[in-house]
Amino acid sequence: MMRYFKPDDFTGNRAWDALDIAKMDGTTVRLHWTDKPYKWHINDGQEVFVVLKGRVDMHVREADGTVTVTQMSDGMIAHATEGTEHVAHPQGAARILVIEKEGSV
Repeated sequence: MMRYFKPDDFTGNRAWDALDIAKMDGTTVRLHWTDKPYKWHINDGQEVFVVLKGRVDMHVREADGTVTVTQMSDGMIAHATEGTEHVAHPQGAARILVIEKEGSV
């Protein structure tokens, strides 16, 4: 079976609502809709974060405590290695594909 998804067709009822796309060997692929920042967190493993639609400021806390911010737009991909503390701040509504270990924050 093949399933297709149009990110523009998914709008959550609240920030960071998700549409489950797939679960594969302990990894989830989820389409998120949000218009509000997430929370500072460290995933239980690696995370791949793809901005499908919108603009997102990705804040990353470095080991020395400094915070770097990268402005992400349509099609940009971020890879957070295990132990990377980060938070996403959308600039308006955004649709984001997140691939991470199942059950991660």
